[in-house]
This record gives sequence, structure tokens and C-alpha cells, in this order.
Amino acid sequence: MSTTPDFKFFKLSNIAEYVVHVEINRADRLNTFTRAMWLELEAVYQRLSYDPDVRVVVMSGMGDRGFSAGLDVHEATTTGILREDAGLDPGRKANRIRRDVDELQRCVGAIERCEKPVICVLHGLSIGFALDIATSCDVRICTSDVTLAVKEVDIGLAADIGVLNRLPKIIGSSTWIKDICYSARNFGADEALREGLISLVAADKPAALELAFCMAKLWAAKSPVAVQGTKELLNHSRENSVTNSLRYTKVWNAAYVQSQDVGTAVMSSLRREKPVFSKL
Repeated sequence: MSTTPDFKFFKLSNIAEYVVHVEINRADRLNTFTRAMWLELEAVYQRLSYDPDVRVVVMSGMGDRGFSAGLDVHEATTTGILREDAGLDPGRKANRIRRDVDELQRCVGAIERCEKPVICVLHGLSIGFALDIATSCDVRICTSDVTLAVKEVDIGLAADIGVLNRLPKIIGSSTWIKDICYSARNFGADEALREGLISLVAADKPAALELAFCMAKLWAAKSPVAVQGTKELLNHSRENSVTNSLRYTKVWNAAYVQSQDVGTAVMSSLRREKPVFSKL
């Protein structure tokens, strides 16, 4: 980052050239999310998306106890999204809830919309809203002691912020997805790795972060035109047919293949040199 922005609930730091570490900063409350936090989450990723000094983001939660225990239930049920609206008729109450859910979906979706790839590092308690965040990221790494759960059924509702929509795009087994979502049961690193939700498992949080930083540095050394274009095309293909995706890819590369990065990469390969790519 050219300058380190001042956010209340997120700590941002440069850990290597073009690599930024985003830490959820509410460890005293197990990094549970309030409305102010998810609005700030959107602002964080909007800033990182357009910052030419950022190519890869690593996201984790501060503290030893967990990445996040989900939503701050006290706020949600008193003044937040799950509050009672005395005096409102059902139509108006439904409209208020729809707008609140739309805001939450938009804020979490900012991670997925970020032009830069995002690596999520999960440790300890990582339940509920934590998986909405994690499934919006490009790659997930966890610790061996992680506790994961799609927890919404246990508070009497169907998850509505993105995990039910993104999990089937990440994992091939609909049976396993239905099991963990219907039961709201806890599951761990080995099960998440076996089913494809997690890419790598580390012994502890420092080791997991080191894996993420190594991965991020490798990606950040590549052409930003190529990496960011690959993210865009992969996300587009997830939502569209092969035919439509190929057509979109044609148009995309018709523009971006003209980048100087192609020549830089080819010549560096021929010379057996490490390529250096300019900012995007």
C-alpha cells in the first residue's frame, strides 16, 4: 500500500512487496462482527481492489482463540438485523430485513469483487459468518485445531449471506454440504481438507500464516495483468456457460494480451531471468 489506512476494526500491514495482510481486529469479542465492522470490511476491500501497490491479500483474525465466532448476536438481536420491529406491519418489516440482508451480502461480496486474489487463514473458532467470509476468498488455509460450522440453522434461520450459494461452487459433494448445513455441526481441518473446502492445513496459526505469505509472494511476483485477469475469468466462468465464458475470455484477452507483460514474461524466460512487472 502507498499509505497505511486507518481502520478501527481491521489492521492492515505490508508483509512483502505487493502483499497486504488484513487482520480482523476485535479479538476481545472473538472477532464477532457488528454492522460497523461489515461496513468497514467493504471499505477495506474497495480500497485494496484499486491500490496499484497491492497484488495479493492475506486475511486472518487477530488473537489466539479464533478467526471469528460469527455475528455479534447481542447487537443483531437488539439493534441489528434480527431486532424486533414493534409496530411495523409484515410488509414493512420484510422490506427492512431485505435491505439489511442486501447490505450484508454486498459488504461480504466486496472480498469476491476485489480485483486482487485473497487468501483466507482460518484458526480456532471459525463459524457462521466466518464461513461467509472464507467462501468469498480465493483460497483457504487453516490450522489443525480449527473448528468450522455453518451455524445459522442453530439460531433458527437459513444462512443468507453467501455460504449456501458459494459452497456448492467450491465443493463437488452436495451430500456433504447438506449434512453440515442441515445439522449445523462442527467439523475440523481433516474433513474440510478432504472435501476441498481447505487447500492446506498447518500445525498452528504462525505456520498457517507463513504458508499463506509464501503463496501470496509467489502470486505477487507474477504479472498483475495475468493474475487479476485470471481471477476475473474464473469467477465469470463459475456463473456462466462454457460457451459464454469462452466468448468473454476472447474479448478480455483481445484487450489485455496487448500488455507489455507478455513480452516481459517471454523475454525473461528466454534469458532465464526473473521478470519484473510494472504496477497495474
